[in-house]
Amino acid sequence: MVENRPLVLVADDQPEITKLVSLTLQNEGFRVLTASDGPSALEHLSESNPDVLLLDIMMPGMSGIEVLREVREHHPVPVIMLTARGATAQVSEGLNLGADDYVVKPFNAGELAARIRAVMRRSRRGMLAGRRRVAAAVVDLDRRRVEIDERPIRMSRSEWLLLELFLGNEGRILLHHEILTHVWGPEYRDEIAYLRLWIGQLRRKLGIPPWEEGAVRTIQGLGYAFDPQGQLPRMQSRRPRRERPAPRQPVAAGA
Repeated sequence: MVENRPLVLVADDQPEITKLVSLTLQNEGFRVLTASDGPSALEHLSESNPDVLLLDIMMPGMSGIEVLREVREHHPVPVIMLTARGATAQVSEGLNLGADDYVVKPFNAGELAARIRAVMRRSRRGMLAGRRRVAAAVVDLDRRRVEIDERPIRMSRSEWLLLELFLGNEGRILLHHEILTHVWGPEYRDEIAYLRLWIGQLRRKLGIPPWEEGAVRTIQGLGYAFDPQGQLPRMQSRRPRRERPAPRQPVAAGA
């Protein structure tokens, strides 16, 4: 039987907190995994792909802020920070790093469950589902994973947001400023060179050779388009391409 209850990963170094949160969330219909430090949280995150991460910001050793920075580089999971009263600076830093919400300890059980459901709704609004093949990669939208030859490909949050945006707008030309604003915010709307680097990175993660543009088409002077069927007119797509490496010629004996 497939388990479809949402999975919450709770990362906190205080056993009494993780026990309380686990019981609370289980009573609210969630499955719960716990981690007592940052490295364990990152390991669980990679292996179990939870729906939400509850992250204590003030953990010793690898702090919650350091964990959050690592998470936001490699995983799109929604993050709710668990903070102490008066930790305004840490909350501000966490939100700037991409945390979705925060809850102050001690917290109300009903409020915590409501906050988790709210960030899940926001993260899934308009989310695509199922599996798609893109170039050499298989994209599992339900599990938020990309694989090539059954080997998981590490995707940053920005790469995943780019991929989702393209998959949800197949055949449509997305303007530079649309993509930049959607993924990084309005302050990045004019950073076309920055976007070009991320597009190259995304193509590489999908297994597209560097001398091809593949399904992610460059529309010169405008933006990009996800066009796996090649339906857009070729005149609209112009991208300087690297030459495909020529095959090596065998060396004659005695040469």
